[in-house]
Amino acid sequence: MFEIVFLGTSASAPSVRRGLSSQVILHGEHRFLVDCGEGTQRQILAAGIGFKKLNKILITHGHLDHILGLAGLLSTFMRWETIDHLQIFGPRSALERVDDLLTRVVLRGAAPPMALDLIPLLPGKFFEEDDFSITAFPVRHRASESLGYLFEEHSRRPFLAEKADALGIPAGPVRRELVQGRAITLADGRRINPEDVLGEVQRGTRLVHVGDCGETESLVEVVRDADGLVIEATYLEEEREMARQFSHLTARMAAELARKAGVKRLFLTHISRRYREKDILAEAQAIFPETVVVRDLDVYTVRRGEETQAVVSDGSGD
Repeated sequence: MFEIVFLGTSASAPSVRRGLSSQVILHGEHRFLVDCGEGTQRQILAAGIGFKKLNKILITHGHLDHILGLAGLLSTFMRWETIDHLQIFGPRSALERVDDLLTRVVLRGAAPPMALDLIPLLPGKFFEEDDFSITAFPVRHRASESLGYLFEEHSRRPFLAEKADALGIPAGPVRRELVQGRAITLADGRRINPEDVLGEVQRGTRLVHVGDCGETESLVEVVRDADGLVIEATYLEEEREMARQFSHLTARMAAELARKAGVKRLFLTHISRRYREKDILAEAQAIFPETVVVRDLDVYTVRRGEETQAVVSDGSGD
């Protein structure tokens, strides 16, 4: 299961109700800030997340509306909040711009208040825990070096409690051993193998995050069967030529990708203030009904095969 908190959902410039691009993706004790547009730190506070453990930042590309908030965030860490280690991941060209922003503008020769690592990424898996991983993949957006991120839980075999009960396996550590793939011997001498109480292999939850993007054909296989896809919808189809010119997507293009790739739920963000939310939603839902146009401070939980929502925004769209 992954939780997404949408902090900023506007394209290029803020609107009255939408801030600039930023999301937090949570899994267990881990928190990942994806992009950090201007005003992100205020949205972190408004969402009630706080700054604790917010020490991994994933940058999709180096355009200013996706990174300017890093200056304020580091300034806050310098004065008020304490974390031991801050890691910022992203394309090399984006991190060069981030480095200029943080070292020349914010720090100006001073030492950072924590260990600060800028970690350039190439496409491929770059983060892995016992139960999930994150993989970077290339995204085409103008001349910028851009990456998207696939968050994926590892496949697992579910524990069948009813079978364990029928075999008289007591609750506690012995069941944990079976879940971890190790055979056990019961007090009466019976040997129980993991296959006796584990179901068929099930793939884990797949959540894909794409930042600014100019085409979708190269993304079809990456987002195939995703339980959740977060992607931009900067334009409506009536201005498709403008979308092409500036290397962005229309709502229809995003919806067609979701339909073609068998995505379970589509989350549209990076919304231009030139459009009404209901028009973006109508264009996308005509192609892919399981579409949401997200708003600032919306919170969603994405699970394999299902989706639940806890909306934190005030319910007012643009």
